[in-house]
Amino acid sequence: MVGPNPTNGIKKVCVIGSGTMGAGIAAQVANAGVPVLLLDIVPKEGSDRDAIAKGAVAKMLKTDPAPFMSKRAAKLVETGNIDDHLDKAGECDWIVEAIVERLDIKQSLYEKLEKVKKPGTAVSSNTSTIPLGHLVEGRSDQFKRDFLITHFFNPPRYMRLLEIVAGPETDAGLVAKVEAFADRAMGKRVIHTHDTPGFIANRLGTYWLAIAVNAAMDLGVTVEEADQIGGRPMGVPKTGIFGLIDLVGVDLMPLLSKSLGDTLPKGDPYFDTIRPMPLVEKMIAEGYTGRKGKGGFYKLEKGKDGSRTKLALDLASGEYRAEQKPAPLPGKAERDLAALVTAPGKVGEYAWAVLGPVLSYAAKLVGEAADDIVAIDDAMKLGYNWKFGPFELIDRLGPGKLAERLAAEGKPVPALLKAVGNKPFYRIENGKRQYLTEDGSYRDVKRAEGVLLLEDIKLGAEPLAKTGSASLWDVGDGVAAIEFTAKMNALDEEVIKLINLAIPIVKAQFKALVIYNEGSNFSAGANLGLAMFAVNIAAWSEIEKLIAGGQAAFKALKYAPFPVVAAPAGLALGGGCEICLNSDAIQAHAETYIGLVETGVGLVPGWGGNGEMLDRAAKPKMMPKGPMPALGKVFQTVSTATVAKSAAEAKEQMFLRESDGITMNRDRLLADAKAKALSLVDGYAPPEPPVFRLAGASGRTGLSMAVRDFQKKGIATAYDGVVADRLAEVLTGGEADLIDTVTEDQLLKIERAKFLESMKDSRTQARIEHMLTTGKPLRN
Repeated sequence: MVGPNPTNGIKKVCVIGSGTMGAGIAAQVANAGVPVLLLDIVPKEGSDRDAIAKGAVAKMLKTDPAPFMSKRAAKLVETGNIDDHLDKAGECDWIVEAIVERLDIKQSLYEKLEKVKKPGTAVSSNTSTIPLGHLVEGRSDQFKRDFLITHFFNPPRYMRLLEIVAGPETDAGLVAKVEAFADRAMGKRVIHTHDTPGFIANRLGTYWLAIAVNAAMDLGVTVEEADQIGGRPMGVPKTGIFGLIDLVGVDLMPLLSKSLGDTLPKGDPYFDTIRPMPLVEKMIAEGYTGRKGKGGFYKLEKGKDGSRTKLALDLASGEYRAEQKPAPLPGKAERDLAALVTAPGKVGEYAWAVLGPVLSYAAKLVGEAADDIVAIDDAMKLGYNWKFGPFELIDRLGPGKLAERLAAEGKPVPALLKAVGNKPFYRIENGKRQYLTEDGSYRDVKRAEGVLLLEDIKLGAEPLAKTGSASLWDVGDGVAAIEFTAKMNALDEEVIKLINLAIPIVKAQFKALVIYNEGSNFSAGANLGLAMFAVNIAAWSEIEKLIAGGQAAFKALKYAPFPVVAAPAGLALGGGCEICLNSDAIQAHAETYIGLVETGVGLVPGWGGNGEMLDRAAKPKMMPKGPMPALGKVFQTVSTATVAKSAAEAKEQMFLRESDGITMNRDRLLADAKAKALSLVDGYAPPEPPVFRLAGASGRTGLSMAVRDFQKKGIATAYDGVVADRLAEVLTGGEADLIDTVTEDQLLKIERAKFLESMKDSRTQARIEHMLTTGKPLRN
């Protein structure tokens, strides 16, 4: 758990409504280390008047992906009911209402809240459909000053967007207080929106999905083709159009359509998308509501032999059929948006039928739903996981060409597009990213105070050093940063080369070093594809050189004469975990998924991870003395390829120390890592090399017995046992005896030998090939 920022003044939160959204908001507050009161109605049956809120917490503890970052966070949630415990809301600094979307019920609750809340306590609604003015109608001036809309996206732990709407009477200082808490403690990027139906993301996102579905039906495009054309080439997540609808719920479509249809002004282009949808109505009636139901536009059919076949819905007949892989997109259409919308046949026709209206609608929303194009782009990137915002997509097409094609087809051209002409919506000027305003001038894209992004630094700088897979950057104040740049930020000899180049540069010119990047994942580990290439040509010396080189480079970082702070986010697996373990400190994003996963592909950790984990396990005060307790803990973690599902969980599993930091907001990770590195500078001295007293042959016997037991129970496969025995040999010190000491270098030598032995085993090679081909482990 993470302590809240002490300056935001919010020490306790009340969430009213324990449905999926309300419970998720409460969980994220608890994840921030802040007590939260979760209230719901009294159930109609049963003696436990708090049963609904209690049930919501119990359900979240079983949900996967988990709303809680650790089970400890759940202990910060106090449950109750509105009838008996609403007065406790008076103890809270922020009250979030997340109840049913009915104005009369919300207003009734606010009337009760007004009698118990403290003046100056923020009250916010999670509504996305009811105007703020309607919500506070009849309330006191004080209540109106304290009221705002905070529209979270589901699931609240994982979706970073928070849309905030303030009313004309809302206190600006109170809005800033809530925003600071949501940003720093809850990890949200806050977008201020106008009080219009659907705000930004849902208004444009719902329009986009409706346009895409209608166009597929009109043009005879299959769901697979629609997801191919309207997916990756447009920067849409790999789910594509119909896959995304299945993910969020097919039954949500008509609800959003009705909501916007009831509240948008007449003449809005959204009304052009509303039409009878008998197919969708039939799907919902029969329980085909997407992944949460029996299936949706896609479904998995189980065979009698346990196999699974993916089926897709035929939009014309309404019947399921086997999924059909579409033909490859023609020419440059996969990577060039202009080529996509001009491609021959239904590819270009469908792409334009989606992009033309959607981008035009986005241009219309500037000034109406948001102040500027940056807010709209950020909302779609954060709320719908688009890789590019709509105005970034327009720049890829060419604003002039978009307006020209719309006009040629007799379609309305938004005033903003007419005014832009051929100027881009974004440009780089003097090392700054700028955006085009409605008046035709450019302004710098502003970040929230305290946010530092490498993408901004790179606009006006050149790397201090660079190789094929990594770069070294000056991030200011005497701190340098190593950035991984390969696919999935995999680690290879080019990364090792950069580390060796970086150390003398940092030693001569800087105070400290951070290891950081802004990819989706910190590092998925060593480049297994290159390793298999070396295996196929029997280049064993090259593999041994890579392992020895990685050990030496990571060790050089560990004992460098300056502090090194790793700042992981997303996956930090295998070698990505080991480089963190070898750093002086870790400043992790809360959503860091870290672990030593090598055994899953038949290997043992080869870049110092074994020793680092043994060293960590031997130090906690609560760990019983002697080599076996620490050994057992590390063996269990590493042999099962355990991955922490959050940074908080990583502390429980010793991948992070208790002294390591956790940053909730991904945008603030680099600034926090830099600050942590600078805090270590004064009086810094490299760590003393550890000396291990390991369990030797007797310890290996105990571990082997445990593994054999797992095999008998069918938990571990035959080859799992072989790999575990190799790992046990490393962790127990090889030929060492219980009375012997083992140095770090000796342990690295054993680790290197066992890694190479594993690599030469055809069963390991089969596991690696399977992982590279399918992305899934082979259980041989």
